[in-house]
Amino acid sequence: MHNFGDSLFHPLQNNSKHALPEAFTFPFYYEPHPLSIEAAESLQAYLESQTDFEHNFGLDAHIDGSPIGKMFGVMVVKDVEGNLGYLAAFSGKLTDSNDINGFVPAIFDTLNETGFYKKGEARLNAMNAAIVELENAPELGKATALLNDNKTISQNELQALKAEIKVEKQKRRQRREEAEKMLSIQEYESLVEELKHESISYHLRLKRLKIYWESKIQEDKAALNVLKQPIKDLKERRSELSASLQKRIHEQYKFLNAKGETKDLLAVFKTTKASVPPAGSGECAAPKLFQYAYKNKLTPVCMAEFWWGISPKSEVRKHKHFYPSCRSKCEPILGHMMEGLYVDENPIEKAVKFDWFLDIIYEDDHLLVLNKPHEFLSVPGKTLKESVLTRMQCYLPNATGPLLVHRLDMSTSGLLLVAKNEHVHKQLQRQFIERTIQKRYVALLDGLIKENRGSINLPLRVDLDNRPQQLVCYDHGKSAKTMYEVLAVENGKTRVYFYPLTGRTHQLRVHAAHIDGLEAPIVGDDLYGKKGTRLHLHAELLSFTHPITKKTLNVQCKAPF
Repeated sequence: MHNFGDSLFHPLQNNSKHALPEAFTFPFYYEPHPLSIEAAESLQAYLESQTDFEHNFGLDAHIDGSPIGKMFGVMVVKDVEGNLGYLAAFSGKLTDSNDINGFVPAIFDTLNETGFYKKGEARLNAMNAAIVELENAPELGKATALLNDNKTISQNELQALKAEIKVEKQKRRQRREEAEKMLSIQEYESLVEELKHESISYHLRLKRLKIYWESKIQEDKAALNVLKQPIKDLKERRSELSASLQKRIHEQYKFLNAKGETKDLLAVFKTTKASVPPAGSGECAAPKLFQYAYKNKLTPVCMAEFWWGISPKSEVRKHKHFYPSCRSKCEPILGHMMEGLYVDENPIEKAVKFDWFLDIIYEDDHLLVLNKPHEFLSVPGKTLKESVLTRMQCYLPNATGPLLVHRLDMSTSGLLLVAKNEHVHKQLQRQFIERTIQKRYVALLDGLIKENRGSINLPLRVDLDNRPQQLVCYDHGKSAKTMYEVLAVENGKTRVYFYPLTGRTHQLRVHAAHIDGLEAPIVGDDLYGKKGTRLHLHAELLSFTHPITKKTLNVQCKAPF
C-alpha cells in the first residue's frame, strides 16, 4: 500500500472510473475535475491523520502556536508509461520548511543554510543590528536632545524679546504723543531722535540674537549629522545589498513550460503592469506542481487548489473548499508555464450571447427600473461588451447623461435604476449619496446563522493579489455596513433580507461569508463560497423619491429562487 511520504508521485486508486479531461484546468476559474477531487480527497485524508509534521491549522485546540490555514494544491499527472497519479504542494512554507516528505520541492529553496540567500540574509540582519545600535547610541541621543533643547530655548528667547520690543514700541509712541503737547519743537525733535536710536537698538538686539541662535543650531545640526552619517552610509549599503540579493533571487526562480522553455521571474514580469515581481512570487502551490511535472517528464492532466484550516481574518477561506490560483503572482507565471499545454478556455472571456429581453418593471418619461438577469454585466467589461448599459443605449437613443444611476455585480440579479436625462440622473444620484434610497436584497445563505437580525460592519478594500475579490481591512478599507433579517430556514440554508447602508463592491457577498460576518456564504457564490447554478442574491426592492413628481416610488421584483 502506498504511504504518502514514500514518493512524490501518488497513485490514484479509482482513476479508471473517470474519463480524462479534454484539456488541462484553467487555473483561475474552474470546477474541479473528478480526478482532481479524488486527488484532493486523498491528500485531505492524509492531512487529517498524518504525524509527519506538526502545524497549527486552527483545527485542533491542543496544538501550540498561532493558528494559520494553508493553501494546498494537487495536480493529476500521467507518467511516461501512462500511469495516473497526483502531485501535492503547499503555498509558501509549512512548519518553517520547504522540504516536507510527499510534497514537491520549492522552485528555489530560500531556507538552504549554505545558499547565498541565507548568507545574504545574515549580512542584512547584522546590518540591521548595527543600525539599531548606532541609532540607540547615548552620544546620538544627547546630540539630538541638545539640538531640540536649543531650538526650544531660541524660540522662547526670541519670542520674549519680540514681546519686549512690542511693549517698548507702544511706550515710545505714547511718549511722542505726550511730548508733542508739552515740549518745544526743539525739545520734541531731540526726543524723537532719542526714541529712534532706542528703536534701532532693540532691532539690533533682535538681529544679533537671531544670528547667535542660527549659528548655535547649525553647529548642533552639524555635530548631529556627523553622528548620523555612519547610519546613513550603512542604510545605503543595506539597500544596495537588499536590491542585489532580491535580483539574484529572482534570477534563481526559473520556470519551465510544456515546450521546455525557461524564464526567470524578472523575464516573466518584465511585460506586466507591475514589472517587478510581487513578494512571494513563485512560492504558490501551482508553479511548484508544474515545475516538478515538467522536470520529471510527467504530463499535467488537471489540477485543483483547496484551503486547509482556519480562515485568515482578512480573506474568506473555507476549510476544504476549492479556490482559483492567485492572479497578481500566479497569472504571469502560469501564463508562461502553460505554454505548449492544451488548456481550457477562460470561461469569463468566452463570447456569450444573451437572449435577455428588457424586463422593465416601471417606466415613465423620466426614468425606468428594470430587472437585470444574473451573470449579465451592468456596464461593459474588458472582454465582455454586452451589458445593461449597451442595451439601454439602444433602447433610449435620445437619452442624455450616463443612464445607469447605480450598478449590480455581474452575478447579482434584480432592480437597476436608469435615468433618461442628466438632470434626473443627478437628482437620483444625490439620493444614493445621501442614502435616502432604500434597497432590499434577498439572499439564500449556505448554512445557519446565530441571530435572526442584526448588522455587519466590516470595512472592505480590493485584494490587490486577486482582483476583483475584496478583503476585510481595518487599516485601509472603506466603511461597509449591512443590516440583515432572517426570513426562513430551508434544508440547512437560511433565507435573509439584506439592507446595505453602503454600496461597496461585493459587500453583501463578503459580509455573508466572512468569519466575522455571518460565516455563511451566499449559495452559488463562486468567489467566497461554492460555485453553483447561480449566485442566490437578488435586488428585490427599490424605494426612492421621484425627482420630478416628488412622490415616493416603491418598485419590487420578487427573487426567482
